[in-house]
Amino acid sequence: MIRNLKIVSLLLVVLLAGCGEISHTRTIKIAHGLDTKHSVHQAMVEMGKDLEKRSGGKMKLEIYPSQQLGTERENLELLQIGSLDMTKVSVGVMENFAPKMKVFGIPFLFRDREHAFHVLDSDIGKEILDDGEKYWLKGLAYYDAGSRSFYTKDRPVNTPEDLKGLKLRVMESVTAIEMVKALGGSPTPISWGELYTSLQQGVVDGAENNPPSFYLSRHYEVCKYYTLDEHTVLPDVLVIGTSTWNKLSKQEQEWLQASVDKSVAYQRKLWADAEEEALNEVQKAGVEVIRPDKTLFQEKVKTVYDGYKSDAVVSKLIEDIQQLK
Repeated sequence: MIRNLKIVSLLLVVLLAGCGEISHTRTIKIAHGLDTKHSVHQAMVEMGKDLEKRSGGKMKLEIYPSQQLGTERENLELLQIGSLDMTKVSVGVMENFAPKMKVFGIPFLFRDREHAFHVLDSDIGKEILDDGEKYWLKGLAYYDAGSRSFYTKDRPVNTPEDLKGLKLRVMESVTAIEMVKALGGSPTPISWGELYTSLQQGVVDGAENNPPSFYLSRHYEVCKYYTLDEHTVLPDVLVIGTSTWNKLSKQEQEWLQASVDKSVAYQRKLWADAEEEALNEVQKAGVEVIRPDKTLFQEKVKTVYDGYKSDAVVSKLIEDIQQLK
């Protein structure tokens, strides 16, 4: 009898120890507004697999796609109060919380894609990424979001003059609003989730975004003209709330950052393939893809640069970025 009690006691100790290990698994909740087919979501899935493997099962990701937990701005606010751990937002939205990020909205800032990656991976990129910490938002990395271009419903855009009088959806970004104004359009901030219906109902005449977003959102069903002026390169930003980050041990922070960094390289490869596929598919669906003379658009937006001459911080960032080889 005593021997049996010892065996039962030993089994209870083992079971309780096992329960203790399970309870110490750290679950990071991450939300975003994109489709599950999007390269960013796929990169997050890979990040989760890598994090679980890297941590020996002590950490895992729980992903909420397609605006399940709200818009990009709402997700950032959830991070600030500690109700959500991580999110992905465009720098156009993030600039409202990290002012240095508005530099990315400056049209035609980068010479080409390679120059953009060089800046994002440099100390300049890191400086900008860190700017949200005073607002309880820690930037972890940039995801590639390509170049943004205009798409319209009823008429093609070959020159900036073709934008005059058009109501164009923009993000809640001061820089994006000023850019569309400089080009002669009427900027109209609308959330991404409401845009399809707004296009259908004529609330706006068009919008601007990268090829995969144009394709995966099915906006090509409404807008049959896509003008590849590639006016801005706005990366996506992976953000964690400082309340969550500060709760992690140093080891957990290292595991998470390493998995994030690995996912960035993975996502860039996926993005290049997604851009090519998107352009092919929208053309098959009857969209006219226009490749305009970009210099005509560059001339029109010089006033946006002039508007930042009084902002010493942004002016210095523009200068540093343009000088980076």
